[in-house]
Amino acid sequence: MRIIVVGSGFGGLAAAIRLRAQGHEVLVLEQRDQPGGRAYAYKQDGFTFDGGPTIVTAPWLINDLFAAAGKKREDFVQLVPLDPFYNVRFEDGTVFRYNADREQLRAQIRALSPGDLAGYDRFVARAKDIFRTGMALIDQPFGSIGSMLKVLPDLIRLRSHESVASFAARHVKDDRLRQLFSFHPLLVGGNPFDTTNIYALIHTLEQEWGVWFAMGGTGALVNALVRCFTDAGGGIAYNQRVTEIVIDERTRRATGVRLADGRVEHADAVVSNGDVAFTYQQLVPARFRRVNTDRKLARLRYSMSLFVVYFGTDRQYPDIAHHEILMGPRYRGLLEDIFQRKVLAKDFSLYLHRPTATDPSLAPPGCDSWYVLSPVPHLGGTVDWRTAAQPYRDAIMGYLEERYLPGLRQHIVTEHRIDPIHFRDTLSSYLGSAFSVEPTLMQSAWFRPHNQSEDVPNLYFAGAGTHPGAGLPGVLSAGKIVADLIGPAAHRAVT
Repeated sequence: MRIIVVGSGFGGLAAAIRLRAQGHEVLVLEQRDQPGGRAYAYKQDGFTFDGGPTIVTAPWLINDLFAAAGKKREDFVQLVPLDPFYNVRFEDGTVFRYNADREQLRAQIRALSPGDLAGYDRFVARAKDIFRTGMALIDQPFGSIGSMLKVLPDLIRLRSHESVASFAARHVKDDRLRQLFSFHPLLVGGNPFDTTNIYALIHTLEQEWGVWFAMGGTGALVNALVRCFTDAGGGIAYNQRVTEIVIDERTRRATGVRLADGRVEHADAVVSNGDVAFTYQQLVPARFRRVNTDRKLARLRYSMSLFVVYFGTDRQYPDIAHHEILMGPRYRGLLEDIFQRKVLAKDFSLYLHRPTATDPSLAPPGCDSWYVLSPVPHLGGTVDWRTAAQPYRDAIMGYLEERYLPGLRQHIVTEHRIDPIHFRDTLSSYLGSAFSVEPTLMQSAWFRPHNQSEDVPNLYFAGAGTHPGAGLPGVLSAGKIVADLIGPAAHRAVT
């Protein structure tokens, strides 16, 4: 079979590598000038900035992907463990060093709120139980209601209707600890107060297998996957924007894709690594969409967007860790502003990324490479980013300088930023959402857009908006699901 993969993000590359290993002819079409999708790498004035994602977990999924192509990941890219995973900083000055050292974590909890120590131990035990169930489902397709019914008893037993925030609050009482053990859904586009407690498995995932970094940045991991794919005979083309998935009127099957220049590339199957809603609404003509109609897609809840400033400084800040989570003065109220009210609040919680803490080569000597990320509403609200972006940027930089990075503004020597408009117009994401469909219980597994289209049977999805969801483990697993659904070629071309 000849298979076209639309988009070269991690999900698309995972599907492409596995499909090529199964013997298919595979062509990846990327609309930008280099691979990565949301993991696009910017190089500017001697600095390297990873667009994201920058938190690497479940490293065995990456190793398995290279192994599927008969390769060793170590021959392509180096992964190193991080300690701490994050420093989590609160407005009252508390700093929590979040890592895999169980006794160190317990000692910090004892110092913050000794009465919560037993509750934390129960939280850990329960999160392990959730992990065992949740991770067993991560690479299994949910194409029928029957597949959902099979796991329903486990979901009921685990109280999956409960949110991650409620799950944490049930075990610890200190507000800082409740934030500490519930913020993880934000890393995959979810509101902790709405995201199913299945995502508490992230705590176990990190504790058992660590948080990692690819030397050279996430872009180095993307390039390693591209090389693995092309070494195996796969093809990839850049600056190739797909404008339509061509579908046969009689069979209602995809026969290829139409490009912006009018050319049609033939395919026996199409895999979209793009945003699910964008793919259906913009690439699949409405007459072929009996299930995934515009109305149905509009009823889905979509994740927040992001405002990100990439910047380089001509000095280093050695007291700042590789990953810093900077909690603002409000937690639930800020999340309601972002997810429900969709307004731009004056306060913020931030993720501060300093990769030069681990890999100095990402900046000139004596300098630091950074990005600061703020969750913001998607474009379903009323924020006008043409006027709001600069004041919001200035407020964030002023906050960082005042609290964490003294003299910051006078040491910034290069800068680039993205906002929800970038996610909509450059990354082709519906409403400028940064993570596609929000990971609520009723938008998970079978309830989430399916990996195999109900409307076009040889159209498949391997991005953040389909099962199992956003984040590196999610999209890598989606790529495996797609390859398994398509299956090996009749005559294998790759051994």
